[in-house]
Amino acid sequence: DKTSENFRDKILRKCGESVEMKEKFFEKYADDIEKLSRDMADRFLQGRKLLTMGNGGSLCDALHFAVEFTHPIIEKRAVFSAIPLMTDVATMTAVSNDTDYARVFVDQLRLLGQPGDIALAVSTSGKSPNLIYALEEARKKQMLTVAWAGKAGGRFPAVSAYCFIVPSYSIHRIQEVHATLV
Repeated sequence: DKTSENFRDKILRKCGESVEMKEKFFEKYADDIEKLSRDMADRFLQGRKLLTMGNGGSLCDALHFAVEFTHPIIEKRAVFSAIPLMTDVATMTAVSNDTDYARVFVDQLRLLGQPGDIALAVSTSGKSPNLIYALEEARKKQMLTVAWAGKAGGRFPAVSAYCFIVPSYSIHRIQEVHATLV
């Protein structure tokens, strides 16, 4: 059947695009990922914590990343403090209603973040005002700022110590690489 043949080709093409994007991304950033991993490990050993944030599907990636530290799937791996921000719908809607959604993560960083902690913002565009403001606040608090983005990176490179940009305009390819970073 010609229809199923075309569908099969599309499946294989998308899989190939995903693999190609991951290879391109990790070839470019492997050294920086190693450097960040060592920096994070040092901070965790000093009792620091990771604060993660994102919007929509990127929030899901940020949540997943936090879980890998608080409940590692690998047996006998140490656990570390990681807090996903704004997972409480009541607090998120209260802050958004009383101030502005663009400030929703800033308040949480002020409350929970300490100098030396790690702030991770995940976005497919790097243009989300609430994440940009949060990274700026994290820098003011002397936290390590980490950003995962896609497309051209938006403002994330200017507001983060480590910025990993997936060079794609496909939301699917960007999120697939972000999921691999987890």
